[in-house]
Amino acid sequence: MNTTIADSGRSATHPNLILGICCLSLLMVAMDATIVNVALPSIRRDLVASISGLQWVIDAYTMVVASLLMLAGSMADRFGRRRVFQTGMALFMLGSLLCSIAPNIQGLVAFRIVQALGATMLNPVAMSIIANTFHEPKARARAIGVWGAVAGVSMALGPVIGGVLTESIGWRSIFWVNLPVGAAAMLLAARYIPESKAPHPRRVDAVGQLLVFVILATVTYAVIEGPHAGWRSPTIMGLFSASALALIALLIYEPRRHEPLIDIRFFRSAPFSSATLIAVCSFSAFSGFLFLNALYLQEVRGLSAFQTGLCTLPLALATILCSPLSGRLVGTYGTRPSLMASGVATITSALLMTQLTATTPLPWLLLTYVIFGVGFGMVNAPITNTAVSGMPKAQAGLAAAVASTSRQIGASLGVALAGTILGTHMHHGFAEASHPFWWLVTGGGATVLLLAWLSNTRWAHETTRHAAHLLEEAPAGAAA
Repeated sequence: MNTTIADSGRSATHPNLILGICCLSLLMVAMDATIVNVALPSIRRDLVASISGLQWVIDAYTMVVASLLMLAGSMADRFGRRRVFQTGMALFMLGSLLCSIAPNIQGLVAFRIVQALGATMLNPVAMSIIANTFHEPKARARAIGVWGAVAGVSMALGPVIGGVLTESIGWRSIFWVNLPVGAAAMLLAARYIPESKAPHPRRVDAVGQLLVFVILATVTYAVIEGPHAGWRSPTIMGLFSASALALIALLIYEPRRHEPLIDIRFFRSAPFSSATLIAVCSFSAFSGFLFLNALYLQEVRGLSAFQTGLCTLPLALATILCSPLSGRLVGTYGTRPSLMASGVATITSALLMTQLTATTPLPWLLLTYVIFGVGFGMVNAPITNTAVSGMPKAQAGLAAAVASTSRQIGASLGVALAGTILGTHMHHGFAEASHPFWWLVTGGGATVLLLAWLSNTRWAHETTRHAAHLLEEAPAGAAA
């Protein structure tokens, strides 16, 4: 059955051209994350920012993206994917321009939120456009493979381009890159991408959306500001309490909705729940690594922004090489080998980082980065595959959206934890102060190993079949 209402006037557009336009948005958004991390020390000096201020530069962005990712998908289905894509591009470009002229750290954080509002309408909507452009399974798989390759290249280019721009022109120039790329994508989208909508779009779950935002915002604020306000202060305790109450309200409210923002029945599948937790652990480690790495290399080792970008390149290249390998392994042997490899590599690299000092030899450091890149590169394919495998086709998109949201939650949590741990132990010196975070990453890697085994047991597969049966049998909110 046709699930898309599309313009006929642009139906003759070559699918690969549409894929290229969508990849432009991915190039811009994916590169933005690594560019900003490399520029953090320069931002700190220029705007006289604290560690918590730098945390907010990253987390204000990832928190908003995590909160609104699923909403953006439903809005695109309702109002038109091309229209939402172009709106998101305009917002992202506006946010980038404002970031480049931010007068202080508070302004930069506020403008990063504008950027994030645009980003929520780009990658998930672009993926929806691709899915509705490539109907043949093999062609769609190839398109998604190209999409993944562009994500890897973007991550590799980000540190180097960010380092060059920060060192030669200044940190504000890292946001200028988005303007010509975004303008080209907007113009090409208007000309070549046909408008498409879902014939029966999901209803907007305003209450669920608000509760998700409250949970993420209160936890993030409490973790970042806890060391300064005091963990037992009324403000921090109140924030944690508000987060717990919002979570309870979400768990009570969502099952009663006919079309919930998050269908709780997904989590009755052990593999789906495992994929969600693995995404949080892996992306927490990755975002925390990028945050600490830029500060360590520039403020402790005295490297320039460009040299920092070059040092980060081995991690990016390892990720680029391992991502397609992981996809092939998942297709042939299932998710367990890739997840096991990811867990072992993450544990190994984290244990090596627990020995980090101000004078750690650079070759040893780069080897650690490569191992970390292997771990991160191996984990992405099994996360998505585990999340959607065995689920009804009609629910696969929502399952993938939850997995993507989990990645963003992990990214936000990782920066919050890394900065907070660093600030709490800074009296020991920067390198030594980071050690507790690397022990935390070691635990995350061990969790990935455990879930790699658990999610592939006969019991786990049986829970997926049961969850899929529930999703097909009755809509959410029906009497149970």
